[in-house]
Amino acid sequence: MTRFPRCILATTVVPWTDQLELDEGLFRYQIDYMLERGFTHLYVFGTAGEGYAVDDAQFEQVARVFVDQMRAAGAEPMLGVISLSMSTILRRIASARDTLGVHSFQISLPSWGALEEHEVRTFFDAVLGRFEDCQFLHYNLLRTKRLITAAEYAAIAGDHPNLVATKNSTDSMQRIRELCEGAPMLRHFLNERGFVYGSLIGECGLLMSVASVNLDMARRFFQAGCQHDIATLVQMEGELHALSAQLASLVGDGVTRIDGAFDKVLWWLHDRRSPLGLLPPYAGASEASAVRFADFVRAAYPDWAA
Repeated sequence: MTRFPRCILATTVVPWTDQLELDEGLFRYQIDYMLERGFTHLYVFGTAGEGYAVDDAQFEQVARVFVDQMRAAGAEPMLGVISLSMSTILRRIASARDTLGVHSFQISLPSWGALEEHEVRTFFDAVLGRFEDCQFLHYNLLRTKRLITAAEYAAIAGDHPNLVATKNSTDSMQRIRELCEGAPMLRHFLNERGFVYGSLIGECGLLMSVASVNLDMARRFFQAGCQHDIATLVQMEGELHALSAQLASLVGDGVTRIDGAFDKVLWWLHDRRSPLGLLPPYAGASEASAVRFADFVRAAYPDWAA
């Protein structure tokens, strides 16, 4: 049996003030907004949540607020832990578990250099083996310079029942099939393009990204996948593809931006008070580009307008 429920997995982004401090009020509002609309599987500190950029003090502060707001609504918080240092990863997990009672985490490989196969096992054995009372989702992305294969997942999951899910941003049909068939005990969360195929051959979860422009439409897209409604899936994916292309064009402004810049625009569509800035040295989107994207959504795809 799959170890994690089939659901929509959604990120929260961290609003920073001009002084680079957490705007706690706006952050709590964002969490409540998502929970009240039925999105209970939320996490913080992936790429969109700037988990790669926070120091220990910021990690602890944001995590405390996130956990408090999630628990107040009876929802289970998931914390991402990203670092070049395995000891830092272990320390942050231990702190969140012991002081905040968190038992659900999202982890990524250390990324200064690509890990060899035996180094991958060293990492997972250290993390999963130490925290057997916790559940882990592995965030599998090329920023770590190495992707975990379905065969590796199956072997690791065989040794560690607390590896329960993966997050893969891929539209490769071959890779999606390998994940679904090669490691079926894990819930594989796929972005919108990958979800179309994944939902037809397996019970994949949806990693919500550009679909968050309209939460009702995102839920409809997910339900179409669960019901194998191919016509709706294909139509909505085509619309999401066009939205994603325009988001990259209008918000990117011709430069390469890290994921969080786009995700903050997607949340800004729901709360225009929310700041777009990222922790330095990374540059966020401008408000002018966010407005251009909002105008495009309303004009070209009004059904998706927030």
